[in-house]
Amino acid sequence: MVLKIEPLNVRKHIRSDFSCGKDSLDNYIRKQASQYLKRRVATVFVLIDEPELNILAYYTLSSYTIDITVLDESFAKHLPRYPRLPATLLGRLAVDHRQKGKRFGELMLVDALKKSLDVSTQVASLAVIAEALDEEALSFYIKYGFRQFKQDSMKLYLPLKSIEELY
Repeated sequence: MVLKIEPLNVRKHIRSDFSCGKDSLDNYIRKQASQYLKRRVATVFVLIDEPELNILAYYTLSSYTIDITVLDESFAKHLPRYPRLPATLLGRLAVDHRQKGKRFGELMLVDALKKSLDVSTQVASLAVIAEALDEEALSFYIKYGFRQFKQDSMKLYLPLKSIEELY
C-alpha cells in the first residue's frame, strides 16, 4: 500500500466513511465538497492508501483576500498599503479518527503549504490563512509557525516567506 495525496474525485474516492469527530468537517467531505468543486469555490485534496479509496485525511485550498490592518505590524510594514491583499485559504484540514497519531495532519499541512508556495508564482499570495475550530486545532497551527490575527485569535496566518524558507 502507498500513501498518496491527490485531488478529490467524487466518483472514485469513498467519502461516506470519513469521520474526524467534527460534524462540520465530516459533513463537508460527505455532502458539500462535490458542490464546492463544481462551483470552483475550493479545491479538495485527499489522502488515500492506494489501492484503497477510503479518505484518510483531506484539506481544502482557495483564494482569499486579507485586510492589511489585521496583520501584525512587523509583517504588514513590508507590504504595499492596499486595503486588501491576496492570500491562500486553508479552509479545512481533517484526519479520520481511525488515523490519529500517524502524523497525517502534519503530512497534509506540509502538502498544503508546498502547494500554496508553488502556486504563488502564478497567482499572488502573501500568506496561508487558517481558521481553528477549537483549541486543539489552534495549538496545531501555532506549533507549525502560524501567527494569530490581532482581532480574532482563532484565525491564523503563515507568511509565504516563512514557507519559502522551510522549503
